[in-house]
Amino acid sequence: MEPAPAGGSRPAEPGTCLSGRGGACQATSPLAYSPSLAGAGPACGVAAAVAAVLPAGGCGERMGVPTPKQFCPILERPLISYTLQALERVCWIKDIVVTVTRENMKAMESIIQRYQHKRISLVESGVTRHKSIFNGLKALAEDGPNSKLTKPEVVIIHDAVRPFVEEDILLKVVTAAKEHGAAGAIRPLVSTVISPSADSCLDHSLERARYKASEMPQAFLFDVIYEAYKQCSDYDLEFGTECLQLALKYCHTNAKLVEGSPDLWKVTYKRDLYAAESIIKERISQQICIVKETKEDEEYVSLLEEMLKKELKHVNVTRRSLCHGERDLQQIILQKCYNFVCVNGQNFDFQEIHKLLSVLEEIHLSTLYPVVVVSVHFLDYNSVPFGVKMENLLRIREFAKEVKKRNILLCGLLIYYSQDEHKLQESLRQGATIIDAITKERNFGLIGQLLIA
Repeated sequence: MEPAPAGGSRPAEPGTCLSGRGGACQATSPLAYSPSLAGAGPACGVAAAVAAVLPAGGCGERMGVPTPKQFCPILERPLISYTLQALERVCWIKDIVVTVTRENMKAMESIIQRYQHKRISLVESGVTRHKSIFNGLKALAEDGPNSKLTKPEVVIIHDAVRPFVEEDILLKVVTAAKEHGAAGAIRPLVSTVISPSADSCLDHSLERARYKASEMPQAFLFDVIYEAYKQCSDYDLEFGTECLQLALKYCHTNAKLVEGSPDLWKVTYKRDLYAAESIIKERISQQICIVKETKEDEEYVSLLEEMLKKELKHVNVTRRSLCHGERDLQQIILQKCYNFVCVNGQNFDFQEIHKLLSVLEEIHLSTLYPVVVVSVHFLDYNSVPFGVKMENLLRIREFAKEVKKRNILLCGLLIYYSQDEHKLQESLRQGATIIDAITKERNFGLIGQLLIA
């Protein structure tokens, strides 16, 4: 296992037109880039006849759990949903064909519906990886008047359990496949490969520097890989695992190898699930939005914002006003913010929290990732009896149980507001540390808890 860097790589900007000669089974229609979309960012710069096949029929034997690994939950969401999301956000991939076993077809349909995946078509998988991919290619090849799929010029083949694929590597393999007929991502070997003898002794070892690990994604001119699978022997369909080899063996198409990034690793063992969860948590904890409603809260907001920026240098801290409602928060969502700190000042009736949660539910922010909401209250012992305030604050427990059903993690934070500057700064520092821990860990055991700084 070779975990990716926590931040991941930003998808590359779309390049120039793809051109060049393919392999022996080359398709003829060119891939076109849309000039009008060229400046629209990495997700919307390509309009091309590209589809993807995602084999998801495996049983996950090496994982050692009863659930197939592609359906194992990460932050209470199936692993395959993250992979689909990674492909869906690339708007120039027109169709995504997922091959799944008959017994898991209903479960897959439920995942598509619950997480609002688009452009997905389901096909029954085969008993081996190659047979599953072949079934996916057949579905794309039909291209008849009654088919909702269109035969692509280039097809991407990826793994359902590689959720961190970025648009830049997808674009690179598609570009290379257009020119060479086939292309695949590679990575340096981590361990030396040896060949054992029949009696389990060392026969010989390979020079690691001369070899590479074949990874996903791979891309092919559709006619190349489809023709290769049609000619494929029963032995290769049964025991083979390398699609690039099939293109070489049956279509004489020598694949272009493209250096991939470390985040292409495959979730294989149970420990990989924890690594994947850690990466996802790190990625969605990079931004915190401080939310306020009234001008009276400005002093508290400024104090907390200053401390968060001072203590959490790795996090982008912004602020928004509830007065502007959905319009203002929409800008934050576009920046992939899943963490909100709602400053209530010395107000203990949760009105601001109700408004914030209503907006979050309207825009369905928590569909894909659990959203963290921390309700921050400043306590001045000299104003209102402490017991009365605590009684009001403890109502957050029942409130949190209700919003948990909508994948929102709500907890409370009480900051001691003192006229003593040193005590105030220490309380704010502890509050910032607590907020950092909550957003990073996303521990559902903290739902409804009232934490004191």
